Amino acid sequence: METEDTTASMEDVQKILRPVFDTLNSVVLGKEEQVKMAMACLLAKGHLLIEDVPGLGKTVLAHSLGRTLGLLYQRVQFTSDLLPGDIIGTSIYDRNKGEFYFTEGPVFTQLLLADEINRATPKCQSALLEAMEERQVSVEGRSRPLPSPFFVIATQNPTEQIGTFPLPESQLDRFLLRISMGYPNREAELGLLGGKDRREMINNLKPIITPDKLIYLTKQVEKVHVSRVVLEYLLNILEYTRKSGKYQTGLSTRAGLGLIRAAQAWALIQGEDKVLPGDIQQVLPALVGHRLVPLAGGMSSDRIGEELMNEIPVE
Repeated sequence: METEDTTASMEDVQKILRPVFDTLNSVVLGKEEQVKMAMACLLAKGHLLIEDVPGLGKTVLAHSLGRTLGLLYQRVQFTSDLLPGDIIGTSIYDRNKGEFYFTEGPVFTQLLLADEINRATPKCQSALLEAMEERQVSVEGRSRPLPSPFFVIATQNPTEQIGTFPLPESQLDRFLLRISMGYPNREAELGLLGGKDRREMINNLKPIITPDKLIYLTKQVEKVHVSRVVLEYLLNILEYTRKSGKYQTGLSTRAGLGLIRAAQAWALIQGEDKVLPGDIQQVLPALVGHRLVPLAGGMSSDRIGEELMNEIPVE
């Protein structure tokens, strides 16, 4: 009976996810893997960092996710003169009532797009730390809960570009996964150049699911079974990053927990009811690329993930 219930829930999940992916892939052309990875991140209740040069569809993906998933959506353009209060909100004095009242900032939403997050100062970047970790913000000694679900999708320009401030390790660690869009393939770019305007398409998007359905999907992620063998494989990865002497610091236990959740979400998207080593390997590059700094330097996030997979055998 338990097996039948699991099978039924997996079929329900696929029925929910299929039209979501169809819609997203109709707007974000030729980026099926990036769309899957972004969805896996949100289903794992994580925050997503998208890094690439301007003009490759980072914002389009974020907008499309917000519309398709039926989430309350706010966008903040990060600039060097942005203040923490511009994100969290401020208290304003009401002369008629003789008291202060709090005006909520754009962080009080379900999906916050932090556009070009590394163009803001570190002080402003840190305004999101509590929100991303605790799903709340503290203002004037009072904690204010954020809506549920709550996700941050941040876009980031390459750090070598003018006017950027590198994100500190504590901020980077708040992002479960980091992906890059990359240039589209020839067929996809032909479709983009000769097709409809992406902004118009996004404005015409209708929600495919509701936030309640999204919460249901996140709960299904937690039910995906993780065997002891898979856990030991994951632990071998963590220990290798700490003991090999190839990285400035190894992966933390929190990173390991995030890797489990991301792999569970990826398995669910694939229609699987248990995590396989291949699911760990699929999400590994997106999880380790912004957490591991090779002592030798000059290694891309994909290369770091490949090295870990080559060095740690699946037993």
